[in-house]
Amino acid sequence: MALNSKRRTASAFAGVAVASLALAACSSGSSDPTSSAGGDTDTKDYSKWCDLKSELQGKTVSIYTSIVAPEDAQQKESYKPFEECTGVTIKYEGDKDFEKNLPARAQTGNLPDVAYLPQPGLLKTMVDTGKAQPAAKSVADMVDKNFGADWKKYGTVDDTFYAAPLGANVKSYVWYSPKKFTEKGYAVPKTWDELMTLTAKIAADDAAAKPWCAGFGSGTATGWPGTDWIEDLLLRVADKDTYDKWVEHKIPFNDPKVLEALGKAGAILKDPKFSNGGYGAPNSIATVTFQDGGQPILTGKCYMHRQASFYGTMWPKDTNVAEDGDVWAFYLPSTNDTKPVLGGGEFVATFRDAPEVKAFATYLASADWANAKAKATPTGGWLSANKGLDPANLVSKLDQQSAKILTDPNAIFRFDGSDLMPSSVGAGSFWTEMTNWVNGQDDKTTLDNIEKSWPTS
Repeated sequence: MALNSKRRTASAFAGVAVASLALAACSSGSSDPTSSAGGDTDTKDYSKWCDLKSELQGKTVSIYTSIVAPEDAQQKESYKPFEECTGVTIKYEGDKDFEKNLPARAQTGNLPDVAYLPQPGLLKTMVDTGKAQPAAKSVADMVDKNFGADWKKYGTVDDTFYAAPLGANVKSYVWYSPKKFTEKGYAVPKTWDELMTLTAKIAADDAAAKPWCAGFGSGTATGWPGTDWIEDLLLRVADKDTYDKWVEHKIPFNDPKVLEALGKAGAILKDPKFSNGGYGAPNSIATVTFQDGGQPILTGKCYMHRQASFYGTMWPKDTNVAEDGDVWAFYLPSTNDTKPVLGGGEFVATFRDAPEVKAFATYLASADWANAKAKATPTGGWLSANKGLDPANLVSKLDQQSAKILTDPNAIFRFDGSDLMPSSVGAGSFWTEMTNWVNGQDDKTTLDNIEKSWPTS
């Protein structure tokens, strides 16, 4: 999903802190025999959940997640096949302050049955509470069947598998209005230089608008969209090894390449000639919500908005999301001939040892759920690395385009790095310092402050 809480990179993630493009296409088997099965001693097969109706009927499973309106409607719709054939009721709760409140709920004993973690590192935090349940064998088997080994490792802590992958997203996108581009005679840029040339031209051509609009607001998670800007641009100004080392803090957070990446972000976001279209001065980015960030494209006050594929669900229902429509998205160009792709996803953690919870978690790891979710998302903006997902069920052309990007053999895929950082950084100082940055704090101070915040152990 959108939000990017960050936790400490667990030892189980060490070799996979940022996975290659094989996330979507690599072998489904795991070479690690200890992680090929769940840590749960229950070997019951929950993969035929409909056959368990007599046992499950009348039960309730509670879900807690950061996925809120309007995205929650598609989630709820995708559960209906499971609910109808098992008699289980799914109780859904979305919370914009999920990252803050889930650990707090662990302390008060008010945990849900299931939580969707929009970052692998948060899983480590929840495992440390002693409340997270190891995945049932049927969940592990389903993940082995439908996902690559790298995805499974993201849900593994200390050689025990806890959390199956759920959705995935492509973050390296720029949303724009094809109609407006055609009207103005603008071409979609293919290189970073072309993007900046277009930015300057839009600013010169249209005094009533700005080339870019953005929003960093997200409740207690305010600032997370700014982390994506740095990550996307670091992948473009540095090689993949530098990115990997930065994520694992093998180079300092304020490395010169990171400073270069932040400078490129600032050349767009902090220039009053270029942003914040529809909202005002660049510092308005700090308070505009990420859901609202790109909306001025529809009113002609803004031309471009960098945000992930899931932003497709944020547009009003009557918006024509198409290559020749009201809005569409193009790949964020690189500074060289490489094709880096930033992405993310969610993971399903469970906190109650019960048959109905295990059956539902197994369903969520299945091709059945992935295809049900695709069919329930007619506005687009949703993907999965589940190999059982039929591309024909991706009703949005944008989703199909995203799938092509994910499976492009020339692409360099990296998981959202801040999702793998220590919580005090990725869900703390990185967010707050990016908010301070867009409010006027200089580049060096911003990165120096984050570097100082990195935990020593």
